[in-house]
Amino acid sequence: MMKMGKRWFLFAIVNILILVTISITFHLLGIRPYLNARGIDYTALMVFCFIWGIGGAFISLALSRIMAKWMMGVQVIDPDTREPELAWLVETVRNLAKAANLPKMPEVGYYPSSEVNAFATGPTKSRALVAVSAGLLGSLERRQVEGVLGHEIAHIANGDMVTMTLVQGVINAFVMFLARVIAFFVVRSSSDREGSPMTRWLVTFALEIVLSIFGTIVVAAFSRRREFRADAGGAQLAGREKMINALEGLKRTVRHADLTHNASLATLKISGKPKSALFALFATHPPLDTRIERLKQII
Repeated sequence: MMKMGKRWFLFAIVNILILVTISITFHLLGIRPYLNARGIDYTALMVFCFIWGIGGAFISLALSRIMAKWMMGVQVIDPDTREPELAWLVETVRNLAKAANLPKMPEVGYYPSSEVNAFATGPTKSRALVAVSAGLLGSLERRQVEGVLGHEIAHIANGDMVTMTLVQGVINAFVMFLARVIAFFVVRSSSDREGSPMTRWLVTFALEIVLSIFGTIVVAAFSRRREFRADAGGAQLAGREKMINALEGLKRTVRHADLTHNASLATLKISGKPKSALFALFATHPPLDTRIERLKQII
């Protein structure tokens, strides 16, 4: 219970930091309110939404390694560890990072979870983190783990952390912009033409929820495309058979691939399974069978 409370406290601190940083940015840039006596100042609104949407996303990315360690309990492995299993893990990541021509070897860590999964995160290729779960280390063979690590290193080499952050930031900006424009005209066309600030806020909030759902579908579709690319990269780095074996191993343990554990890292994990056809629209990962068939087509 105390551990969960600590995570929520750290999550709140991070969001307060984002709020303060963006508020200071508004002040320094002299951004004025987007509502005035004549209606909406679309230029001011676009700048407002751009800074909040994209700025907030990139601040979160900059803190992603710290957040992963805090919120998921990731323990960074000492590169000089003498524990055989962990030493093998570090050496494998080192070799894969070298093969991928990364400017710097990522931090390597593991987190105490029964889920069979792994993820990569970090603001740049030089400041990345690759973490695997205790469940993955205990469930897969070494050649399969190597395929998983190749997939995660490919995410880093492909710049997927920055790409997905940019996509999410643009979606956030569009959602904020459209919600405020629609809310303005909805309130103005109502019986209360002036519209109280609370009414406008409630309408905007409701619209942001609805539009965010559609935005999530777009982000998830883009994420699925990046997964196919990371699979191909993992096959190139670790070997196609190891990558296929990794996905087949994950297929046998897919019930333990819990992407709901931390949604902010879901797009850069190795595996996941939608609960239904409807949820497939929101899935950040393609079906494992489809991914395996794609890899088998690679010569």
